[in-house]
Amino acid sequence: MQRTEEMRSEPGESLAERYARLSREGLERRRVDAVLRTLDILVSSVSLLVFSPALLLVAPAILLTSGRPLLYRGLRVGRHGRVFQMYKFRTLRPDAESRLGPYYGEQLSRLTEGEVTRLGRWLRASQLDEIPQLWNVLRGDMSVVGPRPIRPTFFEELALEIPQYWQRLVVRPGLTGFAQTRMGREEAWAEKLAHDLEYIADRSVGLYLRVVAATVWRVIRQSARAVWGLMRAARN
Repeated sequence: MQRTEEMRSEPGESLAERYARLSREGLERRRVDAVLRTLDILVSSVSLLVFSPALLLVAPAILLTSGRPLLYRGLRVGRHGRVFQMYKFRTLRPDAESRLGPYYGEQLSRLTEGEVTRLGRWLRASQLDEIPQLWNVLRGDMSVVGPRPIRPTFFEELALEIPQYWQRLVVRPGLTGFAQTRMGREEAWAEKLAHDLEYIADRSVGLYLRVVAATVWRVIRQSARAVWGLMRAARN
């Protein structure tokens, strides 16, 4: 990935606009990117078809157990700094976003536990709550593989704290990522960034497929363990 000479600012340019411009200037266009986008469309289309029965079951279950809204819609920073709405099945109590908004990292994970609905625990354990993000992939907001999307406020904070953080913007954020297959959720942002930048620099069809395969295995293993734990807790 090509680096700009310096973190210069244009007159009247906001911080977010500067990062967006730097990502466009720093983008190294590759033929493989078109192939990866084709894979995104193929994987997301087939996955939505495969999971359509689950969608038809989960949607009314949420409405019956905790009402509306059905989906969580959160603002995230996409490629070149474009902000988009990321979709997930709602697993938290209504208006939880307003209460959890100022937090991230370990503190966010801890506070989130108190907001999860009963059905939401099962959706999170099985990771079925992530299915609507396949629509974001199909729309072009996200890729199947890439850096995980982050909220706009936290992005600017991290970009100031970690000078290279803006480089994540040269590709679409991902449903899964290189960092997610190698590290836990609570690892330092700088360490996650190192893996994200490694993927961006080395992105290829082979690496994309390896990350997808590793993610499928991790989801099956973690989901089975989490669902089994909830079943045991429900019996006790």
